[in-house]
Order: sequence, then structure tokens, then C-alpha cells
Amino acid sequence: MKRVTKLIGISLLCLGIMTACQSKAPEASTPKSSSSQVTVTDAANRTLTFKQQPKKVAALSSGDMDIIHALGGEIVGRPTTKAPVSSPELQKATEIGNPHSPNFEKIAAIKPDVLIANSGFERHIPTLEKQGIQVYITKGSSVEGIHKSIEDYGVLLGKQDEAKKWTKQIADKLQSLQKEQPAKKAKALLVYGAPGSYMIALPSSLTGDLLSKVGGENIATAFPVSKEMPGYAQLSTERIVQSNPDVVYLITHGDPAAVQKAFEAEMKKNSAWNNLSAVKDGKIVVLPSHLFGSNPGTKIIESLDFLKDSLVKATGS
Repeated sequence: MKRVTKLIGISLLCLGIMTACQSKAPEASTPKSSSSQVTVTDAANRTLTFKQQPKKVAALSSGDMDIIHALGGEIVGRPTTKAPVSSPELQKATEIGNPHSPNFEKIAAIKPDVLIANSGFERHIPTLEKQGIQVYITKGSSVEGIHKSIEDYGVLLGKQDEAKKWTKQIADKLQSLQKEQPAKKAKALLVYGAPGSYMIALPSSLTGDLLSKVGGENIATAFPVSKEMPGYAQLSTERIVQSNPDVVYLITHGDPAAVQKAFEAEMKKNSAWNNLSAVKDGKIVVLPSHLFGSNPGTKIIESLDFLKDSLVKATGS
């Protein structure tokens, strides 16, 4: 009887081992491609699914290009801009135009796994999808928006660890600034544009958000929002004179010196500008275009530091 019991026990043990091996078989046969599939939701609330982690990336803004490059992604298409490209790797990438004037032929030629474009680009998506190119819409109009973009690109590229390093730096900087808010807030006017065409940046713009983060006061808080350019308002000399800013900042895309010269000529046409404290004290500051002309990407920390130091000089504290 003991012999029979022993044989039954051995049989059950073998059966258990066989069953365990069979239960693991499906896991071993799972295709590798399914484990690298990525599903993300962009700023336009569109869900995109990639069969595998995108490798070749094209970007229509310098900020997005900077983030992808900083995370270790491969940029095959970069925006056409006058700003110098310091990295040799980025210089090799094909210029594909800008958000307002994309070069669809060049984008199709480089065949990126994903094209990153700003909000407002949605109308062009069908054109690129016909070419088999997926478009990821992003929105970097605030510090939080850039922080989220870094997180999202980390997931998209499988570079979550690299993304966490950058987002931590931004979070630490914001925490530091919160503790160092000035006792007296400098009143600032943010002028955006080019010779002959100027707009006022509102708190809802990226530079407006940066200003609030470093403890500045935007005099255009109550200015009516422009329908053509959300986040900006039409220049109103009367409102500006009433607010009397301590410092005037010029935001430019192109030649900073030319913009400053043209803006000063514009002010001379209206004597009311001469009554402003900022003009009397010579506090007209041209913001570096690579830090303020558009989304600066990972350089957002430099943007915050520059603006903070500038405000300290403006208030003398």
C-alpha cells in the first residue's frame, strides 16, 4: 500500500510540473513588439498608439527639439530658424519649416516615426497621416505645460528616467522661487513682436507665466485678449501709461537690437511714453530670444533665473 501511495505521489508531482510548464508557455511566446507598444494622449486630447517606441522624431519648435535631444532621442527633422544650432547632431537634421509654414515635402522625405507640433497645427494632421506619419500635438504655454511635455516625451521615447531628472530640476526651481518671492513686486510690461507690429503678453502667455513665477506683476492682467493671438492683447498706450510699469521687456524672435531700435522709435512718436518710470530710468530690457522667443524646452530654468535677476535690478532689492 505504501508503494502504491508513493507512486501516486510521484505521478501527481510530475503532473504538477507539467502543468506549471504549460501555464508559462503563452508568456514565453508573447511577441516582443507588443511589450514596446506605446499609447499616449496629446494636448489636443487625441489618443495615439505606436506599435513600438518611436525612434526618429521631427519637431517644428526649438523647445520640443531641445527636450527630445536632452532626453537622448534622435531628431531627424528640426525647425527652420535664425537661431544658431549648437549641437552637431542637431545640425545634421533636415530643416522642415516652422509651425506657421511647414515643409510637407521634406517632412514626408525624412519619414519620421512621429512629428511634434504645437496646438493650432491640427488642420494639417490629415495631410501627414496620408503619408503614414503620426502627429503629436503639444502645448508649451506655461512652465507646467513644459514640465508635462518632458514627462510625456519620456513615456513616448521610453526615456522616463531621463525625463524625471529634468522635471525634478524644474520642480526644485519653482519651489525655490516660491520661497524667495520679493517683498515688493515690480510692475512689468511684456511687449512681443517685430518692428511695426507689437502685442502685449498677458499672464496666460508663457512669458507672462514666467513673470508670475518669479514674483513680478504683469500690468496687462485686465487687458482684453486678442482673438487672433490667445495669450496676448493689442498694444494700448493709454492703458500702459495709466499702469506706469517699472520695467519694459521686449520679446523677440529675430534681431533683438533691431527690435529695440524700432520700438524706441515707436515710443518717440507718442510723448506719453516718456512719462513712464521704466523709460525715465532706462529700464527697457530685451529678453534673449532663445529663452523667451518661444518655448525654451529644458532651458526654462535659465529663463526663470534671467527674469528673476532682471526684476531684482529693476526694483533695486
